[in-house]
Amino acid sequence: MKQLALILLMTLGSGILSTNAQCCNPKMAELANKQTTASEQADQTDVKAYYFHATRRCATCQAVEKVTKEALKEYYGEQVKFQSINREKDSKNPLLEKYKVSGQTLLIVKGDQVENLTNTAFLNARTKPEKLKAKLKATIDSMN
Repeated sequence: MKQLALILLMTLGSGILSTNAQCCNPKMAELANKQTTASEQADQTDVKAYYFHATRRCATCQAVEKVTKEALKEYYGEQVKFQSINREKDSKNPLLEKYKVSGQTLLIVKGDQVENLTNTAFLNARTKPEKLKAKLKATIDSMN
């Protein structure tokens, strides 16, 4: 019984020391703050394109995704991240709530700036893709 108590005490003591060393070490705390700040800054400076859609998609829905991907790659290479999100399969995705998405939606986001290009996308993706591409470029360029 004494051995068990001693083992528990030693385990508890080493855990406290370990936690204290990580928590109170100024260099570790500074490094952690720098990493957090860098990722927060990246989120604020990176432009992202989100396309929310349903499982069953019409030709226009598919064209919106295709033309958007093409435009982003053509104009920005890998600089602007594109994410296609199936609202039905990924119904718990926090972006749905964050951007109050309930239907097919194309958003361009940089930090707190959010541009909804859904109407332009659905009006032009199939019949005038160059118009959608131009709108995407103008929107993203205005955010940079």
